[in-house]
Amino acid sequence: MPEYQALKGMTPLSAGEIYHIGQECGNGWRKVFNVYAKVLFALDKKLFEYAGLSSTWQMYRDEYLLQSKSETALLFSPPILSTNVHTLHIICGRTYANQLKDSNNLDVQLTWSNSEFAINQAHNLVVCPYFDYRQLSNIKIETLASILNDFKNKKAP
Repeated sequence: MPEYQALKGMTPLSAGEIYHIGQECGNGWRKVFNVYAKVLFALDKKLFEYAGLSSTWQMYRDEYLLQSKSETALLFSPPILSTNVHTLHIICGRTYANQLKDSNNLDVQLTWSNSEFAINQAHNLVVCPYFDYRQLSNIKIETLASILNDFKNKKAP
């Protein structure tokens, strides 16, 4: 997240804000936050130290997700790609990725491993199903975590 903190208006969430958003905005946002926390919690704790900050994904969601020490962000804009080994990019949804490509907001080659996951190794970029239980099931969460682990393993100093 350090790269993104310089973006205009980017501020980490405070404790309790994820719960508040879920209460005020409904089940859709709860699903997004739950799946995001599950993905991060599934990462290799040796490669991603922040993934081991809590003993459950629920605790991670409530105590760290999108907060200042989580090293995570949730953006609603085209990714600012770099080859920084510490920055990983996840685009949620094949349709959104295709819209980004069609509008020239994503000018990289994607290698599709199947109809749901694509990567660009040079930019640590993965396209995956949207963060919703129906689209990104637990088995697909493990697949996404494995891809992110591979990115980090190949770039580890």
